[in-house]
Amino acid sequence: MQIHQIKRVHPNKKSKLVARGGKRGKTAGKGGKGQTARAGHRVRPAMRDIIKKLPKLRGHGKNRAKSVFYRGPEAVVNLSAMNVFTAGDKVTPETILAKGLVKMVMGRVPKIKVLGTGDITVAINVSFCEVSVTAKEKIEKAGGTVTLPEVKEVVEKVKKVKKVKKAAKKAAPKKK
Repeated sequence: MQIHQIKRVHPNKKSKLVARGGKRGKTAGKGGKGQTARAGHRVRPAMRDIIKKLPKLRGHGKNRAKSVFYRGPEAVVNLSAMNVFTAGDKVTPETILAKGLVKMVMGRVPKIKVLGTGDITVAINVSFCEVSVTAKEKIEKAGGTVTLPEVKEVVEKVKKVKKVKKAAKKAAPKKK
């Protein structure tokens, strides 16, 4: 017998090439590891990385709860500017707005605080405004009065305003 005449007992078996398509393509049954194998896997959006790299301002954001922000007077008026009123006038946020001493804030009458800068020569009756201690002293010295509204009065005033707005809304023609 010669070497070329020898035959194997078992036929020659070719080693399997994986991931070449067919029924077992891609990972060919070997599985995927890493990020894609984890629960909740998701590629980070590029925009998020850009936002993370941007410099940010310190402090509370604009979307923070309203209780964080100081809600003091939205407008301030000095006593020297109050001389535009005549003696005995009732001064309220509405009348101050009408005289042009303050502007509307976000489409409504602002909260006003009267400060004691300057002097007042006319006796006026201030109500529904915050008043500093020095301003109160100067107004009373000039013969005027300062009345701070009670909670009950404020609630009644708000209810009255709501009724007026509701009536105006009903009276307005409906759009088609």
